[in-house]
Amino acid sequence: MAITQDELAELLREIEHQDPIDFGDLPFDEDALRSLVLQDLIEQQAALSAMQADQDDLNLVYMLSTAKLVLENLVLNARLLMLSGGKPDMDALFSRYRRH
Repeated sequence: MAITQDELAELLREIEHQDPIDFGDLPFDEDALRSLVLQDLIEQQAALSAMQADQDDLNLVYMLSTAKLVLENLVLNARLLMLSGGKPDMDALFSRYRRH
């Protein structure tokens, strides 16, 4: 799949429009952070392509990468809730991951 960083950035903006990321008062340029992440992903894709990984291997790499990121995000959200005082509502925190 050949896609440019600009095309990825546009797709990311569309996703963020539906599910915004709260950068809060972090002292970082949001676009610079997006560019940094997207460039890293493009480089990873190029490395996987150079290894001639088959589609099943690519899917596994992306599923595991996504799982790690979602888990990190979940842990960070739980920590933020705990830091804001009290015990986090774990049911509310996990609700978006549970399928009924």
